[in-house]
Amino acid sequence: MNMTFIILGCIVPGLMTGVGAIPIFFAKDVSQKALDVLLAAAAGVMLAATCFSLIIPSLEAGEGKMGVLVTGLGIFCGALMLDLIDRYAPHEHLIDKKHEGVNVKNLSKIWLFVIAIAIHNFPEGLATGVGFGGENMSNGLSVAFGIALQNMPEGLAVALALVREGYSRKKGFAIATWTGLVEPIGAFLGVWLVSIFSSTLGFILALAGGAMLFVISDEIIPETHNNGYERAATYGVIFGFILMMFLDALI
Repeated sequence: MNMTFIILGCIVPGLMTGVGAIPIFFAKDVSQKALDVLLAAAAGVMLAATCFSLIIPSLEAGEGKMGVLVTGLGIFCGALMLDLIDRYAPHEHLIDKKHEGVNVKNLSKIWLFVIAIAIHNFPEGLATGVGFGGENMSNGLSVAFGIALQNMPEGLAVALALVREGYSRKKGFAIATWTGLVEPIGAFLGVWLVSIFSSTLGFILALAGGAMLFVISDEIIPETHNNGYERAATYGVIFGFILMMFLDALI
């Protein structure tokens, strides 16, 4: 297994957040409908990557009914892990500006926002690392490619949100890029977990899948259905899912 290849696969998807934010310098604005569709397509990509590169391999790693139980438990634990982080880590939601977590008043608005994006990005990095940590390299490539695709519209959304809050375009781009750097941390943690606890590969794959499902359902899709473009966003999810399904079959 080429370690350089794995390292690049863990780092590059996070950097694509900054690449996606580049249009902030020359685009006056992006319509809310277009942004919702792009984010929804990103959710569809994530959903397909979760299904085909994390949950199905988790089932294949198990044996019989016990393997199904392990996968189910892993999905639940992954979702619960993100739920607890979301409840207790101080942050501010991107769309409704709702504050959550403990010690919220002790942090500035920008740090609340950055922590929210970090909570969102960490499980994506974890999923990439877990994919590479298994014996099937194509799983890691598939997840990394899917995460890289969905990070681009996400980076633009973050930069736009910051500009609308009064930050300069340069600062909005810098912060959007910085938030993507959380993903390599999660990715290398995922590789380490699989290498140390290889006998529990099925559970760890499902854990990453559950964390991803929580982010998709609790954060991304509600954001795209909050501005009156629900039907267009729904087709965005479907298009993203189909796109990632084809890409997964080709990798």
